[in-house]
Amino acid sequence: MPSRGPRTILFITGAFVSSSCWDEWKAYFESRGYACLVPDWPYKDAPAAVLRSRQPDARVASVRLTGLTTHFADLARQLPAKPILVGHSLGGLLAQLLLQQGAAAAGVAIHSVPPQGVVTLKPSFYRSVWGPLGYFTSADKSFLMSFKQWRYAFTNGMPRARQRAAYEQFAVPESKRVLRDGLTKAAKVDFRRPHAPLLFVAGTTDRLIPASLNYSNFKRYQNSASVTDYKVFAGRNHFVLGQPTWQQDAAFVAGWLAQQLG
Repeated sequence: MPSRGPRTILFITGAFVSSSCWDEWKAYFESRGYACLVPDWPYKDAPAAVLRSRQPDARVASVRLTGLTTHFADLARQLPAKPILVGHSLGGLLAQLLLQQGAAAAGVAIHSVPPQGVVTLKPSFYRSVWGPLGYFTSADKSFLMSFKQWRYAFTNGMPRARQRAAYEQFAVPESKRVLRDGLTKAAKVDFRRPHAPLLFVAGTTDRLIPASLNYSNFKRYQNSASVTDYKVFAGRNHFVLGQPTWQQDAAFVAGWLAQQLG
């Protein structure tokens, strides 16, 4: 168990899912002596079923990436010391953006949405994001993945009953604007800037954020004085936080943090 260094982890939830996706991770890291915070996104402080019942939700639809970055930066800066940021999917992009601001002691980007300019040619990526981006539809209405879209983009390879249970437990409406902002300068990272230690975690069966896209993101960081690491796990889809293998991933993250921060 680590005995020194930062002791607070700020978990940053990604798009499309309730913050309760971190429940097991929170308990795991608390058992290792960390204080763990799992703040909701704005307008998402309710159970997944309640949030789905509000679809379409104009307040959720209004969320933008710049405002979301400021929201989590403010939370981080209210803490007594810089926290460790652990983000999944769009939360991984937010972790990268906050490291740019010097708001964290370390960052872990799990199956992270990449910053502006990091792209992939994988067809599965474009099939997964076309519906959520919602081009040719109103951005004033939030987007809710259908179960069919969820099965393809999040829980591919899992038993159908487990896919359905995960959908009912975690799937929530999302802002099309915040997703589109990921393609703009709101998602820009200066890859040459010094930064706190940063770990990328990827999965070989993720269709939404392919491992090759995470690797491209990792390779863009060019400051030789800053620690940037990459780990890929076999058999992980985009629902990585809730797969039966989640504890192996969490244990790797815990070991990496102990190595970097003591």
